[in-house]
Amino acid sequence: MKQRIRVAALIRNKGGVLLMKRSQGRIDGEPVWELPTGKIKFGEQPEEAIGRALEEFLGIKQTEQSVLRDVTTFVAPQGASQLSNLYIIYDIKLADETKIEPRERYSAYKYIDPVEVRNFCMDGASLAVLEIEERIDGVKSNYKEVANSATVYVDGCSRGNPGPSGVGYHIVGENGEILATGGEFIGFATSRIAEYYALKAGIEQALALGLKSARFVGDNLMMINQMNGVYKIKNRDLMPIYDDIQELLKQFEACAFVHVLREQNKEADRQANLAVDQRFELE
Repeated sequence: MKQRIRVAALIRNKGGVLLMKRSQGRIDGEPVWELPTGKIKFGEQPEEAIGRALEEFLGIKQTEQSVLRDVTTFVAPQGASQLSNLYIIYDIKLADETKIEPRERYSAYKYIDPVEVRNFCMDGASLAVLEIEERIDGVKSNYKEVANSATVYVDGCSRGNPGPSGVGYHIVGENGEILATGGEFIGFATSRIAEYYALKAGIEQALALGLKSARFVGDNLMMINQMNGVYKIKNRDLMPIYDDIQELLKQFEACAFVHVLREQNKEADRQANLAVDQRFELE
């Protein structure tokens, strides 16, 4: 199976998310819309690639803020075959006076409410990214049953993706008391695998504390959506960890999976990075 690696930008204003119109449409002449997207050239870092793409295709030489949001993988059809996609996604903030000048591959742009993107002729990969990153409905967790439960914050880190990786957890009781905090070095892994091992560690710690219900919180939207059944696990490397997690969850009377922003998950993130730091300090 072929793999396509791209960097993509999520640029927002009050009108929605920025989509670009391709200069050349499909055979039927209908224009294709997509997120601002670019390839990574040899020797180039992803953050350099997204900056270059914005300048080459949108005429944007400077951004007010550029923050790595997520790395997502998914399989999409391409003709009679399937194509594996890896998209490195950045949240881009533009200054109010920034002018967008479509160039090269693009002929126009438009800010569109994410819930309306299916009304446009969308590039399949960009549509998949938006469904993963912007979806806010379809959560199957029972929040009512875990309203008065402990909260388990989890996070994984991978330096290099793949690279040295760690997991962290931070468990807070229903009255705000800290029940457990810690982390563990897990060797070399991808960021996605580290996220799932972090969730597994958090679940195991919650069970060790004797919790019967819990709210599991993470900042990786893809993982949370997968745990809520919004998306299926398609990465073979994740399946054994996912199966282990499902077995552990059977020991709870109720649980929920909640997505938060990274700044709301700082302690779990700190523990994951601390575990990696301590591992190499001992060598």
